[in-house]
Amino acid sequence: MPASSGRPTPSRRQVLFTASVAAAAAVTTPSSPAAAAPVPASVPAGRSAGQSGATGPEPALDEFALSEVRLLESPFLANMRRTCAYLLFVDTDRLLHTFRLNVGLPSSAEPCGGWEAPTVQLRGHTTGHLLSALAQAHAATGDRAYADKARALVSALAECQRAAPSAGFHRGYLSAFPETVFDQLEAGGKPWAPYYTLHKIMAGLLDQYRLAGDAQALDVLLEIAAWAEARTAPLSRERMQSVLKVEFGGMNDVLARLYLVTGDPVHLRTARRFDHDELYAPLAAGRDELAGRHANTEIAKVVGAVPGYEATGEQRYLDIADTFWTTVVRDHSYAIGGNSDKELFGPPGEIVSRLSTVTCENCNSYNMLKLGRHLFRHRPERADYLDHYEWTLYNQMLAEQDPDSEHGFVTYYTGLWAGSRREPKGGLGAAPGSYSGDYDNFSCDHGTGLETHTKFADTIYFRSRGTRRPELYVNLFIPSEVRWRQTGVTLRQETEYPAGDRTRLTVTAGQARFTLRIRVPAWVADGDGRRAVLKVNGRTAGAPPEPGGYAAVTRHWRTGDTVELVLPRVPVWRPAPDNPQVASLSYGPLVLAGTFGGTGLATLPVIRPDTLRRTPGEKTAFTAVADGSRVALRPFHEVHHQHYNVYWAVTPRRTAARDVAHYPLDEGSGTSAADRTGTFADAALAGGAAWSTDGGVPAVTLDGRDGHIALPAGLPSGLDELTVAVRVRVDALAPSARVFDLGYHKDTYLFLAATTGAGRARAALKISGMEREDVVDATGPLPTGRWVHVALTLGGGTGVLYIDGAEAGRNSAMVAGPLLLGRTSRNFLGRSQNSTHPCLSGAFRDFRLRNRALTADEVRRLAQG
Repeated sequence: MPASSGRPTPSRRQVLFTASVAAAAAVTTPSSPAAAAPVPASVPAGRSAGQSGATGPEPALDEFALSEVRLLESPFLANMRRTCAYLLFVDTDRLLHTFRLNVGLPSSAEPCGGWEAPTVQLRGHTTGHLLSALAQAHAATGDRAYADKARALVSALAECQRAAPSAGFHRGYLSAFPETVFDQLEAGGKPWAPYYTLHKIMAGLLDQYRLAGDAQALDVLLEIAAWAEARTAPLSRERMQSVLKVEFGGMNDVLARLYLVTGDPVHLRTARRFDHDELYAPLAAGRDELAGRHANTEIAKVVGAVPGYEATGEQRYLDIADTFWTTVVRDHSYAIGGNSDKELFGPPGEIVSRLSTVTCENCNSYNMLKLGRHLFRHRPERADYLDHYEWTLYNQMLAEQDPDSEHGFVTYYTGLWAGSRREPKGGLGAAPGSYSGDYDNFSCDHGTGLETHTKFADTIYFRSRGTRRPELYVNLFIPSEVRWRQTGVTLRQETEYPAGDRTRLTVTAGQARFTLRIRVPAWVADGDGRRAVLKVNGRTAGAPPEPGGYAAVTRHWRTGDTVELVLPRVPVWRPAPDNPQVASLSYGPLVLAGTFGGTGLATLPVIRPDTLRRTPGEKTAFTAVADGSRVALRPFHEVHHQHYNVYWAVTPRRTAARDVAHYPLDEGSGTSAADRTGTFADAALAGGAAWSTDGGVPAVTLDGRDGHIALPAGLPSGLDELTVAVRVRVDALAPSARVFDLGYHKDTYLFLAATTGAGRARAALKISGMEREDVVDATGPLPTGRWVHVALTLGGGTGVLYIDGAEAGRNSAMVAGPLLLGRTSRNFLGRSQNSTHPCLSGAFRDFRLRNRALTADEVRRLAQG
C-alpha cells in the first residue's frame, strides 16, 4: 500500500539498506549498451555467450533452443495450442492491478480472483509464470505476438519498480504486496511465501531476457537482485536460515543462473545465502529426512543445486541434487511418477498407505522434471533420469490439462485413491466442468501449467558440447523437427508413440558426420523373442539395443537417411512397495487406468490379472475383470471428466491355515519378546512397559503413560482375511486407548480400542483415502481389572469382534478388507498411531495373528486356551 504523507523518519537500518541497494545496483547494472544488448533466442540456460565471466563446470550436453525445435501434430502440440490461446487472451492489466496499487499508481482494472486476489498474500506470482510462458511461446513458435505482449508487461513492471521509492519501499523492490511483509519474515513471522513470489517474477524476467531478447527485463531483474542482496546481506547466518523455513521457491536457482549469465559474483553470493542447511545437510550425508516436509518447497530448493554446481564447481551441490532425485523417484513416487500426499512427503516407501484424492501435486513434477533434465545434462550416462522424465511427462504432466478447455485449464492434484477424478482445487474457481479458470483460480499449478505446456520441445533433443565429435541425443519420442545449426543438419521425427511402438527419424536437410544416440527406455520388453530393433535405411544396425541406455550409430549422415527404432512392450503389473498385493498396470511408458464414468468407488477394486485382454482394434486399450465386472483400461493421460482407478488389489494365492505371527509374551525378563513362528523379528518393550507375573504367569504390564509393545513391521501383509487375538487386562479405561493398532499413521490402520467416548469397545479399519473408517462396535467397553480374551476377525466384507469367545459386535458391510493394509510399518500393543491418544493402562499376554477369519467356534476354543 502507498505510504502516508506522515511517513516516520527512516531508521538507521533503513538508511543502510537504501545505501546498500544503491551500491549493489551500481555494481550489477550493465555499464554499457553492449552489456545490456538483447541475447539471441538460442542462448542456452547456462552461460550467455560473450557475457559471462563464470568459470565453473559446464554440462556435458547442450540443450537446443526452443526456436530450433518445432513440435509436429501430437497431443503435446494440441496442449500447447490451448495454453498459447490463454496467453494471448489473459488481460495483463488485471494481473498488474495489485502491482500498481502497491506503489500508488492508478489502476481501474478489475481485480483477479483466486490466489491473485488483492487480499491473498501470494498475489503477483502468476505474472512471473506468465512472463516465462510468453518467452517460451515466442521462442517455440516465432510469433511476435507473445514477445510484444511480454515487452509491454515488462515495461509496466519497470514503471512499478521505479515508483517503489516514492511508495516508501527500497529501490529495486518489485512486488504486488508491501515490503513490510519481508520485515515480518525476518522477525520470525510466517507470511505466505514472499520470496517464492519474488522468485517467480525474477525467473520470468530472466526467461524474457534469454528467450525473447528483452534487455529491459534484465535491467529490472538486476535491480531486484540488488535489492535481494541488500536485504539479505545484513542478516546473520542464523537469522537467514530461519527465513529459509518459509517457502522461497528457487531463489538460489534464479540468482545462480543470473550469475552464469552476467558473471557478476554478487549474484552468486546472494544465491548461496539461500542454501537451506536443514535440507542440504542430510542430503549431503546421504540421509532421507524428507518425511513430513512440504514436497514442492523442497524440490524447488534442490533444483537450484545444479546451477550452484555450475557456478562454483563444488561437487557437493551435484551430489545433493542426485541424492534427492534418486531418493524421491525410488522411495517417494507413485505409479504415475509424481509424489506427495496432501502436498507432503511421507516416510520412504509408503504409497498405498498414503493414497488420496490429493496425491501428486502437479507443481512437484514440474520441478522434478527440471531437476532430472539438469542432472542428465551433466551425467548423460544416467538414462534413468530421462526414463522418469518421460514416464511422468505422459502420465502426469500431459494429463493435467483439460483437453476440452479452450484455454488449457489444468488440475492442481492428480488424485490416485479409488474412483478419483481430475477436478479443481478446493476453494478456487474453475470454468464450469473444467479444472481451472481464466481469472478465479491462479493457483501455483495454474502458473506452472502455463510453463509446462509451452516447453515440451526443450528436452526432446540434446547435443554434445562443442563440434569436435558431435553427438545428437534423441531423448523423447515426440513428433518434431530439430535444426542443428552447428552441423547444418535438420532431422524430422515422425511417430505414433506412445500409441505405436516405433519412431522414425529422417535427415531432411544437410549432411555431416556425427553420432546419433537414441534412448532405449528401461521398460522395453526384453526376452521371450521380444527385443528392441534399430534400423538405419531399412537395415538392422548391430546387436539389439539394451534397455535402460542409449543406442548409438556413428556415420556420415546425408539427406534422406532414416533411422527406425522399434520398442516392444507388454503389459506389466507393478506392485506397490508397501503392499505387494496392490499393483498398478502399465503398457510401455503408459500407466493404464480403469474408467468408471460417473460411478464413484469406495475402495480399491480387486482385479484378476489373468483376465487382462486387449480391446480389439485398439493399440493401447485393454479390459480386465475387477470386482466381478469387466472394466475398460485406457492410458491414464486420456482419461478425463470421469472417475478412474490406477491401483488395484490382487488376491493372494491361498495357503494353508496357520498363525502368521505368535507372541506368547512369556519370556518374563529382558526387553524383547519372540515370535514363536520364527517369521518375524522380536517385539520390543518400550517406554513404561515391564515384565510382571499374574497368577504365576508372565505378562507385560503397561503403565498407562508411554508404556507399549512395539511389534515388527509387516505383520498383516498379504492377508485378505485374518484374525487378531490377544489376552489383555485393562486396569483403567481411557477413551481411544488401544489394545492393538497395526498400521502406518493416523489415516491407515487396524485397531481395537478398549473404549471410546461413547463408552464402548471399537475395532476400526481405515485406509488413507477412505471417506470414513469401517467400524465394529461392542455394546459396552472392555471389562476392567481381569484378564479378557479379545479377537477380531475380518474376511468376506464382514468384521466380527469377540470378547471371551462370545460375539460382541459385527459389521457385515465392511468397505475395505485387510488386504489393503500391506506391510504396516508401525504396529503396537497398548499404543495408538495417533500420538494425542493415551496409552493403555493394563497388561498383555499371548498375541497372535492368523491368516484366516476364524469361525465363532474356533474363536471360542481359542479363548478357552
